[in-house]
Amino acid sequence: MGWTTADMPDQSGKTVIVTGGNGGLGLETAREMARSGAHVIVAARNLDKAAAAEADIKGAVPEASLEVRELDLASKASIKKFADSIIEDFDKIDILYNNAGVMALPERQTADGFEMQFGTNHLGHFYLTYLLLPLLLDADGARVVNTTSTARFAAGKYDLANAHSRDNYDAWEAYGISKRANLHFAIELNRRLEASSADVTAYSADPGFSDTDLQKTSAQESGESRQKFFEKWTPRFGQSAARGALPQLQAGTDPTAEGGSLFRPQWIIRGDSVKGGVGARLRKPEDLEALWEVSEEDLGIDFDVAAMVAAGR
Repeated sequence: MGWTTADMPDQSGKTVIVTGGNGGLGLETAREMARSGAHVIVAARNLDKAAAAEADIKGAVPEASLEVRELDLASKASIKKFADSIIEDFDKIDILYNNAGVMALPERQTADGFEMQFGTNHLGHFYLTYLLLPLLLDADGARVVNTTSTARFAAGKYDLANAHSRDNYDAWEAYGISKRANLHFAIELNRRLEASSADVTAYSADPGFSDTDLQKTSAQESGESRQKFFEKWTPRFGQSAARGALPQLQAGTDPTAEGGSLFRPQWIIRGDSVKGGVGARLRKPEDLEALWEVSEEDLGIDFDVAAMVAAGR
């Protein structure tokens, strides 16, 4: 039998950030973390939607310790402003849920000129994690959880020399690249943390086919048949957002979870959360290293985990 929220340990005293916590998987994750006693920071671009999510959570969990802060993962300036506010107000972060994302959009760029899906889903979270790692290192056994997707198998050649799909854009392939990047970032981050003997671990979580507003937004913005197909059939053959959030909740809270692990639904697209495997094709060391280097170059940063761990001691 798989893992459910009944297995979640008490989270009192922990501070948790959920990107995209105003809807879908993020809303369910924020709700369950608040229910278990954590202080939850909902990081969201749409503050009106976030306010509605806050009311929703407090309606179900009146005692919830919860706040909303603005974060646009498609803007380095917004990410920096958000991270600076967290660093100013908190001494530690126990769990960072890198959950927010966009799916299969028509080609467009972020505020910094990155392809929107790679820029938001991966680079935005890579930069946020880099900025918040000192606070994660100050916690006792902190965790970083990246939300991936079965779309990681649709990444085509996964050409990191053209990670932004310039002059070769396909909405679903670009989405697949970003979701494989989420997986690869978690694996490589955990490897570097482990090599540095840091008390922080990283995980990835696949929600399967979960009925969230992501499908509706994608279908509305693109009008493409594949998006409309998923919007129509995911509610019928997939699972609720609450069940889709189980893998990331397990990754964030299960005391037995091993760093670097992937959690997914028991039946691939639906079911209770279980630990899943990552085949050799999807964890090639050269791809993990290349992604890290591309991300540093794009963002203009040196994400030296070993140096940051050493500086925190």
